[in-house]
Amino acid sequence: MAKGLWRRNRFTVEERVDAALAYMAGLSYRDIAYVLRLVDASHEAVRQWVLRLEGLVVRVGRRRRRLVAVDETALKLGGARLYVWAAVDTDSREVLAIRASFNRMDVDAIAFLRMVLKTCKGKPLILVDEGSWYPNPLRRLGLRWRHEAFGLRNRVERWFGALKARTRRFCNNFPVRRWQGAMKRVEAWLRLFTTWYNCLRPHQTPGRPPSQKGLT
Repeated sequence: MAKGLWRRNRFTVEERVDAALAYMAGLSYRDIAYVLRLVDASHEAVRQWVLRLEGLVVRVGRRRRRLVAVDETALKLGGARLYVWAAVDTDSREVLAIRASFNRMDVDAIAFLRMVLKTCKGKPLILVDEGSWYPNPLRRLGLRWRHEAFGLRNRVERWFGALKARTRRFCNNFPVRRWQGAMKRVEAWLRLFTTWYNCLRPHQTPGRPPSQKGLT
């Protein structure tokens, strides 16, 4: 399937995928092309390869889940405050859903929680912090929840730690060349990063990517 993403030239599919994954792991386009010379291509070529891969994501399967931890963090888009929402299955450590919004209100929380429920059979217990934007949407959706500062909710905090370790390379601010379609570009990038986190990045515990067992 990946072979259909690019026209044939002197670079193999494997080289382009490896360069794109190195970018998701934390290297800049210039690091890959000029500093470490992981591939004999320009940084603009590597950028285009990443853009092509953004539509090639692994969707999370729908199944019964016991506990889901949700949270959000603040980044920036063109200097404007941007909130990134995430939900993690505390048993598998798999990121179930991500969403970006300019606001952090009830309407944003309910839209995000509906995304989470699409990955669940039944209604899991939701672990939240004390954000005022959660209780009303949770009630409207008929979900049980529990406030938790640490413990199993650390699963989602680790996800944000990995995300910010990556976005720190561009000062936690997604650059904007033009505002039209900027949010869609950010969400596409987040989906690709989530696929890398779920399927390719080994976690210290349990020593494999969260979804690896489900892919074998």
